[in-house]
Formats: sequence, C-alpha cells, structure tokens
Amino acid sequence: MPPKPSKQTAPLLLVCGEDDLSVKRRAKQVYQQWTAEIGGMDHEIVDAAVTNSGEALKAISRLREALQTLPFFGTGKAIWFQNCNFLAEERHATAAVTEALGSLAEDLKTFAWENVRLVISSGKVDKRRSFYKTLDKLGTVETFAGLSLDDKDWEMQAESLVRKAATNRNKTFTEEALGELVSRIGPHASQLENEVEKLSLYVGNTPQITPEDVMAVCTANKAARAFALGDALGDRDLPRLLRRLDEELWEVKLDTQKSEIGLLYGLISKVRAMLLLKEMLREGWVKPDLDYARFKSQLEAVPRDRLPEDRRFNPLAINTYVLYKALPQVKRYAQAELICAMDLLLQCNEALVSSNRDEAMVVQTTLLQIAGSPEPQTLGTGLPRTGVRSRN
Repeated sequence: MPPKPSKQTAPLLLVCGEDDLSVKRRAKQVYQQWTAEIGGMDHEIVDAAVTNSGEALKAISRLREALQTLPFFGTGKAIWFQNCNFLAEERHATAAVTEALGSLAEDLKTFAWENVRLVISSGKVDKRRSFYKTLDKLGTVETFAGLSLDDKDWEMQAESLVRKAATNRNKTFTEEALGELVSRIGPHASQLENEVEKLSLYVGNTPQITPEDVMAVCTANKAARAFALGDALGDRDLPRLLRRLDEELWEVKLDTQKSEIGLLYGLISKVRAMLLLKEMLREGWVKPDLDYARFKSQLEAVPRDRLPEDRRFNPLAINTYVLYKALPQVKRYAQAELICAMDLLLQCNEALVSSNRDEAMVVQTTLLQIAGSPEPQTLGTGLPRTGVRSRN
C-alpha cells in the first residue's frame, strides 16, 4: 500500500456544503491551481450532477476510468468530479449507488497518487457513510455551510455577499434596494449572486441599483410572494389584497405542499409584526418616517433585555426590511384593530380546521373583515369573541 499523503499535501480534496456558490468557486480554484502546477493537457472534468441512480452509477464509472487512465505524456493529471449530488440522503443514493461508492472508497485507499489529484465538489454529504470517512481520512474536507433563516445574522451575511458581488461589477446598491433584494430572495447565496448579475446587466452603465430596478428584474420566490400578500394587508389595499389572495389560492391548487393554513400563518406573522412595531413606536425605540439606513441603526440600539427570547414575539427576529416596510402600514390600523385582526385570524384557523366551510371563502371573508372596514368584525359564526366588537 502506498504511504498516506499528509493533510497539507493530500492530492484528494472534498469541497462540500449547502453554500453551493462557495463550493463551486473553491473547487474551481483548486482545479485550476492544480492544472497550472501540473501542466499538460490530460486533465478531466467529470459531471456528477445526476437525475437518477442509473446516471449516478455511470458517473462513478467515469470517475474510475479517469483515475485509471494514466497521463499521456506522463506529467500528471488533475480530475474534478463536479457537482456531485448523490453523497447525501437523496433519492439517487440507492443501495446500488451506496455499494458502488463503498467499492470506490476501497480503491482510493490503495490508489497510487503520485501523478494524480482529485477534487470532488458536492452539496450536502452524509458523514456516516464509508465514502465520506475515507475521503476525510485520506485527504482534506472543506465544508461551506449555507445561509439559514435560523442564523441570527443571516441578513447581514446576505447583504455582505450582495455588496461584494456588486463591487466586483463596479455597482453599488442603495440601502433600500439592498433590503428589497435580500427580503425577496432570502438566505440563498447562489441566487443572490445571480440576481446581482441580472441587475448589473439591466442597469447597464448606471453605477447604482435602486429598489425600482430590483422590483423590475428580480425573481420573487415563495417567501417574497407571501410578503406581497402580507404587504397588501398592511397597506389596507383591498383590491390588491384580493388579487394577491386569488394568486396564492391558485398556487395552493397546483402545489400539494401548500395550503390555506400556510397562507394564514403568513398573515398572522404579518399582523404580529405590525403589533410589535406599533409597540416599539410607543416605546420610542424607533421613529416614524425614517429612511431605511436610519431605521436599521435605530434597531441596533433597541435594548435586547427588554425583548422576549421567543423569536415569534421578538421584533428583531423579523427580516429588517420587512419590518421597515411595515413602518407606514401601522398607521393604517389602530392597535385595537390589530388585536381584533389577530382574533379574527384565530377564528379563521379554527374554521379551517374544524368546519366544512369552503377554505378559500373562509380566508377571503376574514381578510375582508380585517382590511375592508375601519372596525373589523367577527366571522359571523355566532357571538363575538372576547374583546371583539360586533357590528350588530
């Protein structure tokens, strides 16, 4: 058996993680560095992005061939097993694929690495598998964790990523444009990078990107569409609210993973955010009619010890730009109306769970009662609940 190379000089590298943009960049950097050091024309890139287990087995076979094919001129060879998507608990990772990876791992243990270097780039990996354990033992593993909504500072990281991507293209973002983009896309590094590229092409020679540019060009993911429904409710714009609701209800019919209950929870979060913001205004922690940059600076000065630990009731756990956009919206509702709206949404939740009424009609009626009148009323299913005023 050939001696095991040291971690510092190991010609075997696994670059993995949910931050696919960083994974691709790092793997590409290493591959290009190795090809430059080795020289020659014998280097190979094997595409390991597959759609089924059969393709996964073929990709493993192509990697074996690449490892066993010696450099033609004898100088050396770099191999990049690119975009591998079957090293985690995926549907492609069948028993046959797991067995093939196990067999490959055994071969790597006795492989003569003198003239060959291998970099594998992958998304999430299953660290319990023998293949990962072999790579970690023989070579080097570099992991790039992706942004997550559970990260307290994910917005700051996302904004930093966007600023860097813009600077690389000689562009800048206004604070409002930056907030709009991050709230639309969320904690998705590669998508944020793609949107910056699109925006840079859209504005052409204009050096600064504005919120109008973001709204004109950028993709609105599921979270952004949910924000749009909540914004229509916050603006108390009934026609727009009903249009947005129709769009979301249509999505519910097409997507089995979505439901009226899910829409309702998004609306509850919006009303709760408005209630929390109204309380922050009452405490004097933030001022009305601020620009986004000043609003962010005031949030940083809010006393943390005065806020609840439960993220559901902590206004600082809400997306900063979403909270900022709610600043003018709280003026459209009295505090009693927002409390009443929460009660109406609770009744709506109960009706969706326990009654035979049409779900879409229940949600629509609730929103009409909240946004369509300066004095919201109950669902009309009986006596009003405590603290809710009847119009009868």
